[in-house]
Amino acid sequence: MQLKKASVLVIDDDPDVLTAVRLLLRPQVKEIVVDKNPENLPSLLKQHSFDVILLDMNFASSINTGNEGIFWLKEIKRLKSSAAVIMITAYGDIDLAIRSLKEGAYDFVVKPWHNEKLLNTLQEAVSGQVKGASSAAAPDKTLGFGMELLGESEAMQDIFYKIKKVAPTDANILILGENGTGKELIAKALHQHSLRANQPFIKVDVGALTESLFESELFGHKKGAFTDAREERAGRFEAANKGTIFLDEIGNISLQQQAKLLSVLQNRQVIRVGSNEPINVDVRLLCATNVSLADLASDARFRKDLIYRINTVEIVVPPLRKRGNDVILLARHYIKVYADKYLKPQLDLTNRAVEKLKSYPFPGNVRELQYAIERAVIMADDQALDAKDIIFSPIETSQEVAVQPTATNLEELEKATIIRVLEKHNGVMTKAAKELGITRTALYRRLGKYEL
Repeated sequence: MQLKKASVLVIDDDPDVLTAVRLLLRPQVKEIVVDKNPENLPSLLKQHSFDVILLDMNFASSINTGNEGIFWLKEIKRLKSSAAVIMITAYGDIDLAIRSLKEGAYDFVVKPWHNEKLLNTLQEAVSGQVKGASSAAAPDKTLGFGMELLGESEAMQDIFYKIKKVAPTDANILILGENGTGKELIAKALHQHSLRANQPFIKVDVGALTESLFESELFGHKKGAFTDAREERAGRFEAANKGTIFLDEIGNISLQQQAKLLSVLQNRQVIRVGSNEPINVDVRLLCATNVSLADLASDARFRKDLIYRINTVEIVVPPLRKRGNDVILLARHYIKVYADKYLKPQLDLTNRAVEKLKSYPFPGNVRELQYAIERAVIMADDQALDAKDIIFSPIETSQEVAVQPTATNLEELEKATIIRVLEKHNGVMTKAAKELGITRTALYRRLGKYEL
């Protein structure tokens, strides 16, 4: 169906939104009906047959949680309307909007939207095109973000979809996750799919900057501003002008550094060290940290006003141990990468290697997996990598890792524990048996039982 033949209903309690949508769609569609009260939905659906419904996530109430939109979406489905439902959401409700896709919404649009983008979304809806997150088809492993950013797990599919929705905006993004989860890859994907993709992408590890270097590195300096300032230099914010600046390890900067950064973000201006002349900068800000948002929000650690500045939308990257079969998907990807790099024949994983990878908690996340596979490929003598070929980094295994086993089956728990203890003691059976509290003979029996 063409958009010109479509009947569209818009439900939003903001009269300005209703006016704007009515003016935009009146020449574009057959019929446009608007209403600010979602409680009129049942009667409206009885009186009309709509092709598309634009539904706000939040309505005026004592508490705006986005659940109002989810409730009315379910009502639309309960009333058996065949209309494609497109949710209208704000930046801060992206997670809820993604949840709405699982509840049957066709898509969502983020306020304020680009008119052309909204019209394209409406056209796709009336044409019956199936969107990725609402499709019953197999998930896309990358959703177009390149082979370095892979994942079939539900958590990663949600992240891919969130990137696609927020990347074209200028919203500031805070990326949260443990070390080694791929936060920088997500930052690059956000830039590559933004309207600034052809402009600079500048990464700064701000956590590694000393107090004395922080201002000079980020904001630049004049010649002679300090002892080693032999020439005038632009800072990273100026270098990122019109593009994206990615501040990694933002959770590690001091309160004094936070105050300086906040001033720049508020004024959109930098002042080079040794100068009084402000320089306008136009940047899209991405930040990342391995510190949880709860810890970051501590008054003693991080300014709340700065958190609000950098955290229009947050993306939480799950640890590898919570990504299910993604570990095998990634392992096979890195096997191919390093087999090509080191001129090895194409390799695969034995069943025992697969089990070993699945049961290991990966405290170092994807980075640890990558290095383990690279070493295994280099040392491989056979056409398949076995469990014994995959050796995890002692840097990670030597540390106490507070990871709760995900398995609930007793045999799976026992098997995972045996593998972890053997790795800890580098395969020395006597030490492993002693820590497990069993005899060496009993340990050998269990190795045979689990084909380890």
